[in-house]
Amino acid sequence: MNTTLINFESYVEWDNSPFILFNNQEKILYLNNAAEILFGYVSKKELYDIAISYAPQSFGYKTTALPLGYDSFMFHAITVGYEDEEHISLRLYNAPHIKHTHKLETSKFITTDINILLEANIALFKTKNENPLTLLTDQDLPPFKIDQNNFSKLLRKTLDTFRSSDSIDISLKLLIGQQVIIDNKKESLVQLSIRANGRYADMDNEIRAFAADSHIKCLLQEHSIKLEIPLIQ
Repeated sequence: MNTTLINFESYVEWDNSPFILFNNQEKILYLNNAAEILFGYVSKKELYDIAISYAPQSFGYKTTALPLGYDSFMFHAITVGYEDEEHISLRLYNAPHIKHTHKLETSKFITTDINILLEANIALFKTKNENPLTLLTDQDLPPFKIDQNNFSKLLRKTLDTFRSSDSIDISLKLLIGQQVIIDNKKESLVQLSIRANGRYADMDNEIRAFAADSHIKCLLQEHSIKLEIPLIQ
């Protein structure tokens, strides 16, 4: 074995998997660049609690498959480790990007005002549900090309998962500075966020399928669903 001392800090910094080292008082002793960005979307306490909950029963480390989502950050597993009772580390593993198996036939898409399409599907939802609902949209979003039929099915499935929620908050906004490549062309993204005090997960697989058909990224969480929609021109 090579006993040469090596400073591994740079290698941890270059890793795009967030890494955090806590002490037993919940204080952060070290975090890499990826973790620093992540803390803009999740609290220190939440990640510390996850580390404590999934720590091994004895000194060492334990890797657990655990789907986590914070805004556009998606993780599929974590590793929690400790060598003494004063320090505990947490590493989150980025979920792999979904590879779309088909090409979008954008020539068949209809240029659409997404606000009108969203409001129409909300009105349909409200005919069967009396949940208090708030809607905040960006009326300056330009019309863009979309598969109206598939997107409406996606919206109906998504809204229906909140059918028993006490109240529902819906927002639609442009994601500043974020883009996706469609047909070798960079397109902006619009985010539709639906949040409540809870939701059903019985249609999550169907939601994923409808989203994938339109190259829409869906972030499914316990209290919310976010759809990142390509603004195809």
